[in-house]
Amino acid sequence: MALIIPVRGFTPKIGRDTFLAENVSIIGDVEMGEECSVWFNTVIRGDVNSIRIGNRVNIQDGSVLHTLYQKSTIEIGNDVSIGHNVTIHGAKIHDLALIGMGAVVMDDAEVGEGALVAAGSVVLSRTKIGPNELWGGAPAKFIKMVDPETSRELNTKIARNYLMYSRWYTDPE
Repeated sequence: MALIIPVRGFTPKIGRDTFLAENVSIIGDVEMGEECSVWFNTVIRGDVNSIRIGNRVNIQDGSVLHTLYQKSTIEIGNDVSIGHNVTIHGAKIHDLALIGMGAVVMDDAEVGEGALVAAGSVVLSRTKIGPNELWGGAPAKFIKMVDPETSRELNTKIARNYLMYSRWYTDPE
């Protein structure tokens, strides 16, 4: 069973039809939308500031979400995919964005709608990634524009796939 821990008077709020793997930790001031999935060994730690997560967001295995005390928050839009072993620290991720495996997104960075952050990238503090941009590297830099329809199709498909995968763990066979 997932570990849901109230801290400082804040109890995490989890939306309906959300899958939480049994060893996930969700702590403090966290609000998560509907039909999300949070995968094994993930930590969402809203102990020092707020974390807001939209609908149909998948946060894959080993990811860590945290903030800076009284300085940064996390906002994640709808239909966002957070790859395996991603660290998001006090950043804003808009709808339909994809954060690749092992990426790091630092405080006050912003990832635009439909944007893609390549696997292993490091998005430095205060970096602004525009809509439908592909960024990669360490530190992450602009690579190219992505066709908005292609981005929407890809990111919607991944979000729907993770919703399907989560049903394998919750629906009787």
